Amino acid sequence: QVQLVESGGGLVQAGGSLRLSCAASGRHFSAYAMGWFRQAPGKERESVGAISWTGGTTYYPDAVKGRFTISRDNAKNTVYLEMNSLKPEDTAVYYCARSTESAATGNLNLYNYWGQGTQVTVSS
Repeated sequence: QVQLVESGGGLVQAGGSLRLSCAASGRHFSAYAMGWFRQAPGKERESVGAISWTGGTTYYPDAVKGRFTISRDNAKNTVYLEMNSLKPEDTAVYYCARSTESAATGNLNLYNYWGQGTQVTVSS
């Protein structure tokens, strides 16, 4: 059984930074790509970053490119999301997820395990 637990969310002023962590339990963490997604009220869930099984390849949508950085530590079964230059429009619940694939992808249909989410609120 795979469990994903996010932490690190909170309230931050615009222009600030936050680092989210996602601790995974279960086997084979290092065999799969991992991703971070977010969902704001009334909006669809969207990708904010993905990382391949080795950590060698990453994916970012244009909305966060240059501001967000995804990384992973396979020895600790943990994936991170460093968020800088935060904007009020980044306010959302952030979820980590494990892919069914080894390559980084922003397609949420290719993720089959999800965490419960952590709230990120950016004030103006």
